[in-house]
Amino acid sequence: MSFLIPKFTDIIDIILVAFLIYRLILLSQKTGSYQILIGLGLVLMFYFIASILNLEMMSSFLKVLKDYWVIIFIILFQPEIRSLFSRMARDHDLRLLFKDTKKSVYTSLLNAISIMSFRKIGALILIENQRKLNEYVETGEVIDSQISLKLILTIFNQKAILHDGAIIIRKDRILAAKVVLPLSENIVYTKKLGTRHLAAVGITEKTDAFAIVVSEETGRISVAKNGEIITNISIDELAQRIKDETI
Repeated sequence: MSFLIPKFTDIIDIILVAFLIYRLILLSQKTGSYQILIGLGLVLMFYFIASILNLEMMSSFLKVLKDYWVIIFIILFQPEIRSLFSRMARDHDLRLLFKDTKKSVYTSLLNAISIMSFRKIGALILIENQRKLNEYVETGEVIDSQISLKLILTIFNQKAILHDGAIIIRKDRILAAKVVLPLSENIVYTKKLGTRHLAAVGITEKTDAFAIVVSEETGRISVAKNGEIITNISIDELAQRIKDETI
């Protein structure tokens, strides 16, 4: 019956396997590309311990990981892998070749925002990123026109029928106007922000879009991204944020 009594190394073996499975489950519920490195580090660390102490159970478990590690890590870390590659593509040096192009494309937009800010003309502008906004386009009026200073000022003129709502910009074109956007229900913002600002926060909570707001009361410019809003920025700061936050 002595074979039923676990040795000290067997107990360590069982504890380490249980801990490794537990950590892998926790990692699968988290976000952030750094989790991939943590996961790989754990596997390597336990493989090293199993080799030194000759832990049979751990060695068998790690052998399964070794045989199928590509599939396992793709399943566990699919969001992180996608985020990592997206960040790499966004930060690639080739992006430098397009900075001047982006600046020229949005010159009319920046000029229009500057004028609306000075004249205290309320506006809500949404710049589409990787996530397509087709379902929101359908709530407004499709325009599909080149970005134009006069067109933007005309749309947000209070006497125009299209001024209420947002415009959506896709690359170098104004895709739609009078677009209805979801309002944020974040109590941090609902108590102090107006409808335009809540819509800017709301749409960026659900998508990767970049939102720009011009206050009708103060003329101040605000931007929203990832469900957070920054108020009262200058036109120069806006130009830099458009470069940094849009594709």
